[in-house]
Amino acid sequence: MFPVKRFVDFVQQNNLFTPDNKILAAVSGGMDSVLMAHLLKLTGFNFGIAHCNFMLRGDDSVADQEFTRQLASQLGVSFHTVNFDTEKYADENKLSIQMAARVLRYNWFKTICQSLSYQVIALAHHQNDTIETILLNLTRGTGIAGMHGILPKNGDLARPLLFLNRDEIVKIIKRENVSYVEDASNSSTKYARNKIRHKVVPVLKELNPALERTFENNLKHFRELEQLLTEKVEDLKKDILISDGEDTVISLEQVKQLSPQRLLLIKLLQPYGFTESVVDDLITAIDKHAGKVFKSGDFTLIIDRNQLIITKNKKAGKADVVIKLNEHAVNYGEFKLTILHDDSPMIIKDNPLAVAIDEDKIIYPIILRSWEKGDRFQPLGMKTRQKVSDFFIHQKVPLHKKDNVPVLVNANGDIMWLGGYRLDERYKVGNNTKKVTIFELIKL
Repeated sequence: MFPVKRFVDFVQQNNLFTPDNKILAAVSGGMDSVLMAHLLKLTGFNFGIAHCNFMLRGDDSVADQEFTRQLASQLGVSFHTVNFDTEKYADENKLSIQMAARVLRYNWFKTICQSLSYQVIALAHHQNDTIETILLNLTRGTGIAGMHGILPKNGDLARPLLFLNRDEIVKIIKRENVSYVEDASNSSTKYARNKIRHKVVPVLKELNPALERTFENNLKHFRELEQLLTEKVEDLKKDILISDGEDTVISLEQVKQLSPQRLLLIKLLQPYGFTESVVDDLITAIDKHAGKVFKSGDFTLIIDRNQLIITKNKKAGKADVVIKLNEHAVNYGEFKLTILHDDSPMIIKDNPLAVAIDEDKIIYPIILRSWEKGDRFQPLGMKTRQKVSDFFIHQKVPLHKKDNVPVLVNANGDIMWLGGYRLDERYKVGNNTKKVTIFELIKL
């Protein structure tokens, strides 16, 4: 008999789908997916069959496609199929054949679901597929997530055969005299997964004949540990990740108190794209290298005195902006600079993003740019010039914010204003000032 009750129990226990769902069953023609199709039919679920012809095995691929078409007809369900030039796609996108087939398959499944209102994609993975996946992950290197194996449900993907192992499937197929097609590539050890299947797993089964059951029990422990870790990390995020405008900051003292430090840091920084090797370097540098910078694809992490700062990478290429006498506004990076000429010799005190400069001292064209190594100016109230880099240090300006400070430069090379921070003493409004130019930065 077909294992109908076990199938229904597994579907219900894992909330894979309901009788109201419309299910797209991925069927290759092999014994696993054919058994899944028969079980879906016997249990009365509403499903259609989808088959991909990757055109990799000539007439055999066509024969598989025709077999699956006839199976759908026999079961009285809808049939969907597509032909892919997999080799061409792999070559154009610099992918392995296996990865190309995977991308094509899943993209097409999603398209069918959207166009024909399927809600669930049923895949015929079983317990041995999970064992092979875990062994592959361990071989290539994995975190805890790589140890939970293939999940029964992941988004709209459902795997209702995970309660069966390969030996059980073979026995059912033979006992019920179910027709299927055999893909010759399954017996080849050309692919990594097949090497695990044909060379590694048999040796492990000699050591433990109940390998599948043992792995299934281990998987429950791994998944529970992963859940525990996820909950711990979510609580940590609320406690130690502090939003500071567009940035996220973490107290170094709290980082040092994390236990186990490395594992929790990996999980905290993973969403920002930082790898385990970056976390190792970070832990080494925490007590030694204030100002050290780490990059991921989209974020920058900075060790800044007593905290870590995570900031989203800005788009590169902020060009210098040349400002002529008759201009009233220019854009620079994330700011708009407005320019107003006024006959009143006023001093602006309460707005750090605005400044009044003695107009007679301005020589056009002036330039708005970022700070450069070696820049010097005379901060308002000081009698001597100072390096801009030293000024930033004294003002405790975080490293990642320094490059975003607009620097207003006179045509003679003098820095007149560090936008948002300090006017140059030489350009302040004085008793002899007749006119002023008011510069104001507005954040876009």
